[in-house]
Amino acid sequence: MTTFVDRVELHVAAGNGGHGCASVHREKFKPLGGPDGGNGGRGGDVVLVVDQSVTTLLDYHHVPHRRATNGKPGEGGNRSGKDGQDLVLPVPDGTVVLDKDGEVLADLVGQGTTYVAAQGGRGGLGNAALASARRKAPGFALLGEPGTGGDVVLELKTVADVALVGYPSAGKSSLISVLSAARPKIADYPFTTLVPNLGVVTAGSTVFTVADVPGLIPGASQGRGLGLEFLRHVERCSVLVHVLDTATLESDRDPLSDLDVIEEELKEYGGLADRPRLVVLNKVDIPDGRELAEMIKPDLEARGYRVLEASAVAHIGLKELSFALAEIVAEARARKPREEATRVVIRPKAVDDAGFTVALEDGEDGSVYRVRGEKPERWVRQTDFNNDEAVGYLADRLNRLGVEDELLKAGARPGDGVAIGPEDNAVVFDWEPSMAAGAEMLGRRGEDHRLEEPRPAAQRRRDRDTERDEAAREFKDFDPFN
Repeated sequence: MTTFVDRVELHVAAGNGGHGCASVHREKFKPLGGPDGGNGGRGGDVVLVVDQSVTTLLDYHHVPHRRATNGKPGEGGNRSGKDGQDLVLPVPDGTVVLDKDGEVLADLVGQGTTYVAAQGGRGGLGNAALASARRKAPGFALLGEPGTGGDVVLELKTVADVALVGYPSAGKSSLISVLSAARPKIADYPFTTLVPNLGVVTAGSTVFTVADVPGLIPGASQGRGLGLEFLRHVERCSVLVHVLDTATLESDRDPLSDLDVIEEELKEYGGLADRPRLVVLNKVDIPDGRELAEMIKPDLEARGYRVLEASAVAHIGLKELSFALAEIVAEARARKPREEATRVVIRPKAVDDAGFTVALEDGEDGSVYRVRGEKPERWVRQTDFNNDEAVGYLADRLNRLGVEDELLKAGARPGDGVAIGPEDNAVVFDWEPSMAAGAEMLGRRGEDHRLEEPRPAAQRRRDRDTERDEAAREFKDFDPFN
């Protein structure tokens, strides 16, 4: 049974952020010493990292569910929670990350290349971080955000300079075994090679890699045989080498028809028309094979192919083949544009970008005004709706962002339904402009009378008398006819 896997569906989930802590410092003779709740820790990310020592996706085939750790909640005494640990998943060089719809999310090529497949949630702020001159002792903290997650598809495309393509048992594995130190399985029956084999070849000062792609047959581009499974491994190769069997025992086959069939499959697969080709007439150590090779070589050259004769068993033409491949690989590398230095592109937001949108939508329970935007949705996720003061803080933030003004412009009236967030996970409430919330229940929004110094009884009486005298003077000076 093969242990090579080049396509898996991975279920990833990042860690959730830890909740902030609502705590008040207490000590002897100082029962209310101020807020000291710490922040919650950040949830861990799920990160894919290219590792040259990894050659297959087998581990993720057996264990497809991967999850990072959650952040720890904050504690009193200004102690912040510990961040969740990132989950680093090593993948082979040439791994393509796609979503379930087939859209490419990342193409991981090169040692150390990374991609964050799932991002950990932010930790919630504790009440110490929420304190301000107006809100001296918040009685609430923000909740940690849930981490992102979902399903991604990992697809491996072998990174090599040269791809050996051809019918099963054409001798591709034998060639790569004598050109390099690779030791693929070799036998005299079709489909001996079930996985792509990689070998490193040195020819003069040029070092290049060769991939032995499992045998292709008619209909490979449509999924017949192993073709569709491994045609993707040809995509990244700079040079295609047709290995033609000149000593086949099948009466309905010959090297020219084999070449036409493989070229048709490559054309159907698409994207390979610009790759330089080279034809190797293999097994010329057999008399019939050499005779056939000499017969068809002029026809192949007339088609524009560069043709070489070789034999892996008798080691015929291997040096010429390796140097010919080195020459074509060097030319292909020279044609590639040089990689430009990484540039930082700054895209400032538009001046009139409010960071959110308000739109009237029809739902199952009637029309609602839906608010979408990164900040409003994140604030809603971080709000503890069981705490009135936390709800008042959310109302303050939304009002300062301009959500209330946009609702008025959109035609919202008191009592209309307002939803914040996507349809499957939204918070819906009846809108009341400038509604009183939890913070206002303690007095003016943002103030906390619990921290005010108590006034002496005599001072309270003097203040009360002063207020009464001022009210009396105003009533005495009041003229109802003026």
